[in-house]
Amino acid sequence: QVQLVESGGGLVQAGGSLRLSCAASGRTFSNYGMGWFRQAPGKQREVVAQISSLRNTYYSDSVKGRFTISRDNAKNTVYLQMNSLKPEDTAVYYCAASRYGATMNSWDYWGQGTQVTVSS
Repeated sequence: QVQLVESGGGLVQAGGSLRLSCAASGRTFSNYGMGWFRQAPGKQREVVAQISSLRNTYYSDSVKGRFTISRDNAKNTVYLQMNSLKPEDTAVYYCAASRYGATMNSWDYWGQGTQVTVSS
């Protein structure tokens, strides 16, 4: 079993930056695919960014060029650097892990979420 704990959320003005962290348990962290998702009130959960065990990265069109996902396997941690934030980025952000580290065909573990609020 893997536990994921997000941190770094908060209130920021439009145009500002924020860095989210996700700390994971387990000694096989480097084999997992990792992802960030978000859910706004009344909306479905959507993918934001993903990083595979091979360090391939994927981004939704809405955040491409503004957000960067990275991982530090020595610290069992994945990060989401968010720059040029917009009010529409406001949501609860969730960290997730996949046993299928290369393909990330399913998501097996989820964190509790952290709130990000961007004011105009």
